[in-house]
Amino acid sequence: MSTITEEPSFLATRRGKLTLILLCTAAFLDFVDSSIVNLALPAIQREMKLSVTTLQWITTGYLLTYGGLMLLGGRLADLLGRRRILMAGTAIIGISSATAGFAHHSELLIGSRFAQGIGAALMLPAALSSLTTSFRHGSDRSTALGVWGGVGGLGAASGLVLGGVITQGPGWRWVFFVNTPVAALLLLAIPLLIPSDRHNEVRRGFDVLGTVLATGGLMLLVYALVEAPDRGWSSARTVLELLLAAALLAGFVLNEHRISNPLVPLSIFRVRGLAAADLTQMLVAAGMMSLFFFVTLYAQSVLGYGEIKAGCAYLPFSATIIVVSGLTTKLVPRFGTRPVTVVGAAVAGFGILLLSGIPTHGSYVQDLLPGLMITAAGSAAVFVANTTAANAGVAADKAGLAAALLNTAQQIGVALGVAILTAISVSRTDSQLAQGHLPLDAMTAGFRRALLFAGIIAALGAVTALRTVSTRGEAAEPVAEPQIDKVAVQQS
Repeated sequence: MSTITEEPSFLATRRGKLTLILLCTAAFLDFVDSSIVNLALPAIQREMKLSVTTLQWITTGYLLTYGGLMLLGGRLADLLGRRRILMAGTAIIGISSATAGFAHHSELLIGSRFAQGIGAALMLPAALSSLTTSFRHGSDRSTALGVWGGVGGLGAASGLVLGGVITQGPGWRWVFFVNTPVAALLLLAIPLLIPSDRHNEVRRGFDVLGTVLATGGLMLLVYALVEAPDRGWSSARTVLELLLAAALLAGFVLNEHRISNPLVPLSIFRVRGLAAADLTQMLVAAGMMSLFFFVTLYAQSVLGYGEIKAGCAYLPFSATIIVVSGLTTKLVPRFGTRPVTVVGAAVAGFGILLLSGIPTHGSYVQDLLPGLMITAAGSAAVFVANTTAANAGVAADKAGLAAALLNTAQQIGVALGVAILTAISVSRTDSQLAQGHLPLDAMTAGFRRALLFAGIIAALGAVTALRTVSTRGEAAEPVAEPQIDKVAVQQS
């Protein structure tokens, strides 16, 4: 009998259960923050009398630092210690959220959102790598990663529900205030449950150039994608920003090949199926988060829903995520991650394609609910199974980096998907208006076209998932890191 099957279950202990709750609470806080502000934006705009250009920085500022610094956050967790970085990120989120809630002018609010993104970029990869190193074997690992994957989709959908309820209830400031007490509780619990890993110190210096190139390239890429729908994809500024981002990222790869202590050891991509899992996450997240964007606009702008009603429209989505995530943790040990991810991506794509048939005078039960629930079921299966696959075979000292790569891929996918599909939607709407269609009909036609492409993008995740590793949740044998590093150095 193998050592893995004989190892006692950490999840069966009280400490193990509390550790899982702690780490998934941190993840839930992070994922909720990605969407909870959306439904509060109109109220913020009215109170602060902001222009649309200024208003969009409340979301853009968060996306820039969150997506741009995620890679650095994951590597810092490996080098400086997961517990340290987890606590640092949580503290930044708690403080910046309180500051945003008290803000009475746009500069402070936007600055606080930049800081929230920094905190999230530190906290999320540190939390996921803490989970993968705490729950290492057998059903423990499968269950823990399954719960984490489910929390991801649940958090994003719940953010929309909570955002609407809070905005029309106590007011938009509480969208930020609710984070602070949760962050404070996490800071009290982390030292009690997460062991110190202070032995992971930077001994050979830090890759400053690589950090500057990666962070600059990712932030510029996200910024260009977010701004492209307004400026136009063919505008000189958009093209220049995308080319410069590509040049910075290419320089980053060359730098990582050249030095002995890289920010991102490129040997990690020799872990079987890792790149495919990241790409799958990118495609499915792009489709699902674009769905939130366009269905929310449709519900409010076409069907006339208020904030609470628009948010509550996602309650069945959240409930389906919970149920299917639990079922997926049972399916993965039986069938493996690859078939579950492939089927899940195909189902998610089909659900979004159903939504692409929304009419101008639509019904929630007939036109929205079936597509939302089918998409939720497929997405939950993907995020649970694919998160497990993306962490299989990764050495403990690269766990933070693997977590950061997965989440960076997801954020880039969201930014890219919303940017491209917004351009498609606007183009279709403008075309319909030029042909004399009524404004609501033209707007709905634009949303339909965007959702059609969103469904195709999500379904493509089924193709990339065919190249992922198929694990049943056990900790696959880690790649021999010293040997791989040697090969990478010889190639450079």
